[in-house]
Amino acid sequence: MTSALQLFATCAKGLEPLLFDELQSLGIDDVQQTLAGCRFSCDLKGAYRVCLWSRLASRILVQLGQCPVGQDVGAVSAEVAATSWQDHMTAEQSFVVDFTGENQQIRHTQFGAQLVKDGIVDYFRHAGLGRPNVDKADPDIRINAHLQRDQLTWYLDLSGEALHRRGYRLQQGQAPLRETLAAAIAIRAGVNRTTEVIVDPFCGSGTLLIEAAMIILEHAPGLRRAHWGFNHWRQHQPELWQDLYAQAEQQHQQAKTTKSLRLYGSDNDPRVLAIADQNAQRLDLAGFFTWESGDATKIDAPEKAASDQRSLLICNPPYGERLGEEVETLLLYRRFGQRIRQEFSGWQVAILAGDESLLKRLKLRSHKKYKLYNGALEVILALYDLNKEQVEFTREQSSDLANRLKKNYQKFEKWSAKEGLSAWRLYDADLPEYNVAVDVYNEHLVIQEYAAPKDIPPALAKERLWHLLDTLTEVLPFSAANMHLKVRQKQAGKQQYQRQQLRGITTVVHENNAQFIINLSDYLDTGLFLDHRWARKTIGELSQNKVVLNLFAYTCSASVHAALGGARTVTSVDLSKTYLAWGEENFRLNGLQLRPHSFIQADCMQWLQQQPPQQRFDLIFLDPPTFSNSKRMQDVLDIQRDHVQLLKLAARLLKNDGSIIFSNNKRRFKLDEAGLEDAFLQAEDWTKRSISADFARHKSIHHLFKVTQRVD
Repeated sequence: MTSALQLFATCAKGLEPLLFDELQSLGIDDVQQTLAGCRFSCDLKGAYRVCLWSRLASRILVQLGQCPVGQDVGAVSAEVAATSWQDHMTAEQSFVVDFTGENQQIRHTQFGAQLVKDGIVDYFRHAGLGRPNVDKADPDIRINAHLQRDQLTWYLDLSGEALHRRGYRLQQGQAPLRETLAAAIAIRAGVNRTTEVIVDPFCGSGTLLIEAAMIILEHAPGLRRAHWGFNHWRQHQPELWQDLYAQAEQQHQQAKTTKSLRLYGSDNDPRVLAIADQNAQRLDLAGFFTWESGDATKIDAPEKAASDQRSLLICNPPYGERLGEEVETLLLYRRFGQRIRQEFSGWQVAILAGDESLLKRLKLRSHKKYKLYNGALEVILALYDLNKEQVEFTREQSSDLANRLKKNYQKFEKWSAKEGLSAWRLYDADLPEYNVAVDVYNEHLVIQEYAAPKDIPPALAKERLWHLLDTLTEVLPFSAANMHLKVRQKQAGKQQYQRQQLRGITTVVHENNAQFIINLSDYLDTGLFLDHRWARKTIGELSQNKVVLNLFAYTCSASVHAALGGARTVTSVDLSKTYLAWGEENFRLNGLQLRPHSFIQADCMQWLQQQPPQQRFDLIFLDPPTFSNSKRMQDVLDIQRDHVQLLKLAARLLKNDGSIIFSNNKRRFKLDEAGLEDAFLQAEDWTKRSISADFARHKSIHHLFKVTQRVD
């Protein structure tokens, strides 16, 4: 083998340019950046230096051979067998083949690995040297084969175990950063040998701070690794390696005695802080660290930034769900941004976030952003210079909102307790600028954002929404973790009940003498229409010894009240199997037997049309959607257009002295009195009496009528 080795350093996506710079800084002149790594050539000493000092590479591979892969895949094994394997390993040593890539001929990595393995075994057989064994768990030699298009290249892996395994991290917290990514973040953030103070308010098991410390204290990342892929390589020169290793150790020890470095890590989980301290101790660096349990949104700068030193705040806060889903995470970023603006003037700041909109909640102006990958997840590293003025670029909000929320809460909390309610409306667009509804469900809040008027810029509407969320947690006894944000806006052609990402957050609420299961996370609506509370109570009062029909039953809350009110039977009809099953659970929750009651999955309009005229129900509750064109419905339902027809069909099943309680939520609904008269029906408007105190601001939240057969 010649003194010039052809090598390939692999790395995570997004780190290629940093790896290129790092290799050059290690004295490698011949470097070519490519996808997922860099190709380079150097002598063995240079290869050892890269293994020992690279903070960014995943593996260091020395190229042994390559060949084209055509139709005759059997030729691959012959080409591999042409490599002088005896120069690299013996027949007594074990090996394993890692294979990546595919083409038309080799579509499975296991098949590709088998071809390479066969070539290695054939070489030793033909040389009469026996057959080396494959050991997938702990091989002496690791071979890496990569197929790109129709070119196969095979390498010997000098690393052995992946290079991100530095040897100090035996335990870790949730969602840890890989060490190579942490090092890249530190480098992008400007960490170098002159950095003196670093703070990480979300430190977890300490990986970001430890990787930064290793850069500043000139600790080669390979110093604490016990095993290397080249240990059993026949080209390995132990004396050369030991010289480089000893030099690296000496360089680190000298830096430790000369550097003035303070590292401050905090986290709200004391358990991971203990792990972080253990990790630092394994590197014999614990003396440089201060660990403290604390809330990042209340963090103080541990020392004032001085003009002659570089002070850096670096962190990887929680990403949470995708935008619009996780209120707690978004409010965390908002408050964290406020805190660092107040407390870290003069500092440099580097924040890794899972989404651009998370960064926007910081309300800080970044001067650089980098796209990186945390595993398969695309993330953004944003850099901020707090030496420069960071004016919050939204106008100061008034105190009107806070005052209104406090006033409403004090009023309705007392009222709801008196009424026997644990679910009620707290706020409903009381102030025009804050166009949302806020509902209380026990210790939870559901915030429903309405579509902003067209003349309001989306950014301003979004800012007002997050100001409201922030204010809710500041002035009311609800945590951000128990706030659930929904977007409610008119969507023509969509089904009324729009399902969100399933998370299964539920609670049980009380309403008069009934209980209901509330789903706070998985649907646009929660399973209980709060504004229909009076109608449900009235149905319960009217149901004693009656036969009741509940059409468009949803989760059967009105049916529960009817059954609790002493109804002989209650028939619930709804198109959704899911909601009917939910309704059955509500019955069980209230100690009600399912029999003799009925739960029928059907298109209500179609079901009514199919029923023969028969006077069998004393009371019918009819609460249709304003508009629906579900694929499972035979026709489109428009309640303004179709309500007379719907009432006529229902009346065919009504006893002579029976009643229909008809409700809908169309804001501008107008009852067709002439149409009802032609159908020999009459209606009494119960809307005004049915609007409870927490919905009194919006008199048209729904319309409620008692419909009976007209007696001339």
